Formats: sequence, C-alpha cells, structure tokens
Amino acid sequence: MTGHASTPSAPRPLLSRRASALRGTVKVPGDKSISHRAFLFGGIAAGRTRVTGLLEGEDVLATGRAMRQMGAAIERDGGSWVIDGVGNGCLLEPEGVLDFGNAGTGSRLTMGLVGAYDFTTTFVGDASLSRRPMGRVLDPLREMGVQVLARSRDRLPLSLKGPRVAAPITYRVPMASAQVKSAVLLAGLNTPGLTTVVEPVMTRDHTEKMLEGFGASVHVETDAKGVRTIALTGQGDLKGVADFVVPGDPSSAAFLVVAALLVEGSDVTIENALMNPTRTGLIETLREMGADIEIVNPRRSGGEDVADLRVRHSALRGVRVPAMRAPSMIDEYPVLAVAAAFAQGTTRMEGLDELRVKESDRLAAVAAGLLANGVEHEEGEDWLTVTGRPDGSGLGGGMVATHLDHRIAMSFLVMGLASSKPVSVDDATMIATSFPEFEGLVAGLGGVLEPAG
Repeated sequence: MTGHASTPSAPRPLLSRRASALRGTVKVPGDKSISHRAFLFGGIAAGRTRVTGLLEGEDVLATGRAMRQMGAAIERDGGSWVIDGVGNGCLLEPEGVLDFGNAGTGSRLTMGLVGAYDFTTTFVGDASLSRRPMGRVLDPLREMGVQVLARSRDRLPLSLKGPRVAAPITYRVPMASAQVKSAVLLAGLNTPGLTTVVEPVMTRDHTEKMLEGFGASVHVETDAKGVRTIALTGQGDLKGVADFVVPGDPSSAAFLVVAALLVEGSDVTIENALMNPTRTGLIETLREMGADIEIVNPRRSGGEDVADLRVRHSALRGVRVPAMRAPSMIDEYPVLAVAAAFAQGTTRMEGLDELRVKESDRLAAVAAGLLANGVEHEEGEDWLTVTGRPDGSGLGGGMVATHLDHRIAMSFLVMGLASSKPVSVDDATMIATSFPEFEGLVAGLGGVLEPAG
C-alpha cells in the first residue's frame, strides 16, 4: 500500500480504433463500493477478516492506508488481504493527515466513521477531490456534534473534531446518495442508542448488508411508498469475517458490456459480476434497447447476488431512461451515452443532476466528448438526449478532454472501438484509480488501444 495518489503524473494520451470482433471470457476487478467498505468494516471489527477479489485501485488503497493510520493491521497475503481490526469504538487518532487522493467514496465514508470519535482528523485529497462538495455528508455529522474546520466551506482540506459523546439522530437523506446514508450509519457505530436514516429513494445497500454480515444490529423497513428506514444500534460489537469475497464491479463491467454490444461479431462473457438490484440499471436499460445480454449461473457471494454475463453484438434502439432509475446507474451514464450514439433513434436520459458533482461535471464532459466526435445530442440542466448512427459512420475523430475523470476516459475509448474514425482521450493515467486492468482486458479481447500522437 505504497505511494500516494495525490502525486500528479504526466498525462498519457490514448487512442482507440475500430476493432474486429471482441471475443473471450474476462473477470472484472472487484466492486469498488464493496472494496472500500471491506477495509473500513474489517478495520473496525474485532478479529481477523480475509478479503479476496478486492479492487486494488488507488482509491481503495487510500482507504486501506487511512484505516492503517488509525490502528488496523492490513497486509497483502498472496491474492488476499488480511485485516486485523481494532474493534468497534477503538480507532486511534491518526498522526498525520489522511490523504484520499481522488477517492470521493473513501473520504466521505471515512468522515462518517471517524466523526463520532473524540479526536481530530484532517482529510486531504488531489485537485479533483478538493473541488468536490462534502457538505451533504458534513451536515448530518454536525447534527451529531461534530465540528468541521475548513479553509473553503465544506471542501478539502478539512479537519473533523468529534464530540466527547456523539448524539444519535434520525436523518432524512435530502437526495438519493448511498454515501450520505452510509456516512451517517458509520457515525452511528460509535454513537450510543439508535441512529436512523430515512431514505425516500432506495440507493445501493451494500453498507446495510455488510454491516449485518460483520455483526452489527441493523433493522431495515420499507413502507408502501418505497421509503426505507434503516435503524442501527450503536456501540455494539463487530466481528471479523473469515472469508469475505468481493464480487466483480458492475461499473467496470459496463465498459466491456457496451464494447461487446457495439463491435460487430463480438461475443464476450464477463464472470462474477455483481447483480445487486440497486446496481443493475444499465443492464436493464440496455436490454430495453435490444441488447443481447444473457445472465448465466446466478448465485450468492459475500451476501450479494452475482452472475456471469454473456454479451453479443446487438442492434440497439433509442429509449427514454426515467429519472427514477438514476440511482441504480449513476456512474454508467457516460458509457450509456456512448451506446446511444450507435442506437437507432434518440435516447433521452433524465434526472442527471448528480452527474454535475462527480469527479468532473460529468454531464458537461460527456456532452463535450459527444460534440468532439460528431454525435448528435442535446444537453439540459439535468437531462441529455443522444441521437445515434447504428453503423458508426462519421463518428469519432475527436480528442476528448477527460478532466481527470476515469469514467469519461474509458467511455470514449469504448466509442473508438466501434466508430468509423479513431477516438483519442487526453489522458489515461487516472483509469488506474478504478480499473487498472482495463487496457489489458480490452486488448486481450481483441480491441485496439495505442498511444495518441
């Protein structure tokens, strides 16, 4: 777990060009959300947790480093990670700053976890993370008694000073955000009594499922309108999990799924993909568009639904993607926009305001990338329409500004595999934050990626 994600490196422009058929079987790296939580929960559980399939991207390793700074013993052992946790309520005040590089999830969840401790923690990150708003996580922590010291309001670098004893709260999440929900629940672990989160729209539920797996007392109720109430009893014991398997990341699988759909003659199987219903919005949408995606060998792993996906080249048609689906596919809109560029007719995506506060203003970055590559589209405040050309003729030829955003880089590299002209991205170095194996897997299936001149 060496190195620091905040060291800038020289940009590495990359180009993708139209490929012959993509064929083969691949395994995508472990799910990012679950990998972050494996380090966090393993680190505060009593006893040993052994994790296999962990995503070893820079973002997740930053979370591991932070937990190590607060007393957890974390070592790599062959293909697994072994975590000896400190026990709930027993984190130590870190000596230095916690550097999260580009990791939005890691930093926000860790703020929740340490907020309820009677010590001071300082969070720093790279230029991209330092521009991202943290207020949505800090507001409920303030209600629990946490003091926030920041140079610019609610942005990194900032310090949290926890209260002597945190106050349990009932918090209604004002926007669909699994990070906010999770931060409040994690703060509740070291808070006496019942900490309750009310969630009007269901978001990814890995925190609730995993906390239960580590022995926390979590109670979830859903009313007739779909409003979920999650109640956590604080200051209970968490126990290590002897054999924790991280399922494959659906957001990483998305790039290979779309590539296989778009490149003529392709037939690709992606093994061990997470099929949690809060994360399968893209698969659902692509199938509505006419995608041939077969769900093979569905099974349970690490408390989650997983399956293998067999994807074949398909003729897609435009659809309307409703706003209510956004929480289950928020990270997949850039690559969906690329799929829509090759679909018959117009695809309309709604409810995309959350994309404006990601690693970049992701909606503006997608629209600019579409423009640079000849794709007919319209961008609204919280919506995007894309009108496709099924044969990819006239598409491509542009250089895409990635704004240090890994998903923008990978989405447009997928586009170049099927468009009539190559597509370049101005930098591919940050792909390593979430999907270090991306280039190797694409090349192994028959895709062409090469340095851009």
